[in-house]
Amino acid sequence: MTRTNKVLLIYTGGTIGMGHNKVTGALEPLDFNHLVDNVPEFRLIPTEVDTYQFDPPIDSSDMTPQRWAQLVNIVSERYDDYDGFVILHGTDTMAFTASALSFMFENLTKPIILTGSQLPIGQLRTDGKENLMTSLELASAHHADGTPMVPEVCIYFSGHLLRGNRSTKQNADEFNAFDSFNYPHLCEAGVNFTFDEHRILKPDYTRPMIPHTDLNANVVIFSLFPGIEDNIVKHVIDAPELRSIVMRSYGSGNAPQKPWLMNMLKEASRRGIVVVNISQCISGQVEMSRYDTGYQLKDAGVISGYDSTVEAAVTKLMYLQALYDDPETIRQYMKKAIAGEITISGEK
Repeated sequence: MTRTNKVLLIYTGGTIGMGHNKVTGALEPLDFNHLVDNVPEFRLIPTEVDTYQFDPPIDSSDMTPQRWAQLVNIVSERYDDYDGFVILHGTDTMAFTASALSFMFENLTKPIILTGSQLPIGQLRTDGKENLMTSLELASAHHADGTPMVPEVCIYFSGHLLRGNRSTKQNADEFNAFDSFNYPHLCEAGVNFTFDEHRILKPDYTRPMIPHTDLNANVVIFSLFPGIEDNIVKHVIDAPELRSIVMRSYGSGNAPQKPWLMNMLKEASRRGIVVVNISQCISGQVEMSRYDTGYQLKDAGVISGYDSTVEAAVTKLMYLQALYDDPETIRQYMKKAIAGEITISGEK
């Protein structure tokens, strides 16, 4: 594989590139040059680093499918010019972006690593420098034959390299902001890099990467809770544009045995709405065969989301809905891992 010895650093926004407004004291995005000025270690990186900046930078709370398509275009237009890509991103929606990009880059053959920080890079105790420098090193890390060590969309934070579509933000305040609770870390960055190579996706290097920029966002997330009211749920399900539901159920995929809920879900499935069942638990998976309440959901046409994160389930549905009109086709793809996002076990 031909190497360029170059990495593209894309700054979308986020805490890592922020500074204090002198008038209000609030954090606000600074010019990208501020970021480079605060990292003299850039000179030590053994690969050339080019930069691309969103202008203006955006808060990750304002991330949208259109911005994801923009990122896909930025990378795909420069794909052959770089060995890897690092995206600086705010932490709040980073797991959504990483999940979406994992589906939008079909047969990805190069690393795309998202990172950021909990403290601005100019502050004394910032975690931003280590996250940035290590991400750049990981994006350029390669085997002897030139193929990259991690040809995946990943999140790097606080010493851990995680598969992007397995990741969830777990803490708003601590440096260890992300984890992948249902999948091992792809690399531990201590004194040395320790890669878990057999866990890393292996693309087909004889085939091209195929970028996808279309997403259909007619999906809703709703969480079950004791006392959930049928009229509220009915208004959501009756929305004519709705194409899919990510239902966050209890434990291993259970729901209250209320006739109105089962009837509503059955009617939604009959109308072609894809209902995916994922657990509210941060770790573990849905197994609808375990309890009677799970069986009732299966009878209502609800499909298992296995051990998917909310972020991966939602963005996968957006991706599939843009590709396919037929709900049954979407259901079949939701039952398969297309970018390493789920582990299939239990019922099929």
